[in-house]
Amino acid sequence: MAVEEIHAEMVSSVWKVLVAPGSEVTAGDTLVILESMKMEIPVLTERAGVVQELHVVEGEVLQEGDLIATVADA
Repeated sequence: MAVEEIHAEMVSSVWKVLVAPGSEVTAGDTLVILESMKMEIPVLTERAGVVQELHVVEGEVLQEGDLIATVADA
């Protein structure tokens, strides 16, 4: 089973969480929206599958490289 790990690309805060563990997603779906320097940054999945784990909550501050979510093949 292939698993995609989605990491933060920059220091940011979690503005909105759009999925939960167990959610089915398709390639290009937005999982969370981050906020950095007053800009909203959607975080997308590159593969279709199921959200296995969600490692963030709204309001949390992330550092570059922090794990946001894992998505596995359905």
